[in-house]
Amino acid sequence: MFLEEEGQRGSNITIPIRIRWQNDFYTNSCFKYYGVGTRNEYRITRFGHSFPYLTEDNVGDLLVLARFDKDYYEAFVLQTDDDIDGFFSFFNLSYEKTNQIIDIRQQIPPEQKLLTLIADFVSRYSDFPETRIMAQGARVCYNEANGIIPQNIVAKPDDILLGWLDTEYSLFKYMEEKVYADICTKPFPSLDSFVSMANEVLNRRKSRAGKSLEHHLADIFTKNELMFEEQAVTEENKKPDFLFPNSICYHNIAFPGDLLTVLGAKTTCKDRWRQVLNEADRVEQKYLFTLQQGISANQLKEMHDYKLHLVVPHRYLTSFPKEYRDDISDLTSFIEMVKERQSKMRKNYFF
Repeated sequence: MFLEEEGQRGSNITIPIRIRWQNDFYTNSCFKYYGVGTRNEYRITRFGHSFPYLTEDNVGDLLVLARFDKDYYEAFVLQTDDDIDGFFSFFNLSYEKTNQIIDIRQQIPPEQKLLTLIADFVSRYSDFPETRIMAQGARVCYNEANGIIPQNIVAKPDDILLGWLDTEYSLFKYMEEKVYADICTKPFPSLDSFVSMANEVLNRRKSRAGKSLEHHLADIFTKNELMFEEQAVTEENKKPDFLFPNSICYHNIAFPGDLLTVLGAKTTCKDRWRQVLNEADRVEQKYLFTLQQGISANQLKEMHDYKLHLVVPHRYLTSFPKEYRDDISDLTSFIEMVKERQSKMRKNYFF
């Protein structure tokens, strides 16, 4: 991504670069490839002793590195959920599109069949459809283009979910281009009207991203024949994203609390994970599904202390500290756990 040629085993490569951080300060750093001996690593080095972004608290932050010249870069470290979501929304990027070069021209290169299906979906609407319809449309396009059948969704829910999310970002982009085509070709009468339109676009992107994750998870749970309720009301009118099996069982004091499962769903959770803690008083151990890649050991320990367990797509597991991975589930293992609980429920409570 950054070197002029791929590193060759048996040799090292060093390229000096200058990086401006947060529009504030500079580092004279290096892109390096280590290929001597047993090493086969690419690294960015030389940040200086006073560099502020190599602490444990920075795990889970989003690093954006922009190339302006072969030896000059600008970098930004986005630390809050709002800033991270704002970046993805501004460029209309899927959370799957990290750890790679971003095409700022927003050109989408899916297979032609998927492109055709997306274009067909967009042609049916003159304005944005409701988020549930948009999410369903993305699933239909992805499944048909890739020959996905219900058995695939049951067997590989982690991969299927990421495919659905990525397809929906593509579909949404085409929908935006259609809806805003006329508006973007005409001058705005005032700066306020321009800002108002920009805010409308960004707010719709943020809202859709969060809701689409919930819709796709609900479809996966349905295909796996799980009993669940979305936005079920618990104490004080609180509404967890997913309650297994349902609110009737939850409010039945005779129903065992260890057969109840609560799952929150948040695209990022560095700041927001605490919102899940008090959404269902009867459930001691709670779960949170997130697309966040990497969280600091300190925060993971705090989650563990509050009896909150993360659920992430399987391929994201390696982005978390090794000592905490055993406490993190992928979507497949979470579904298996809920199935086991509901099997006990059906056996003992005649469901």
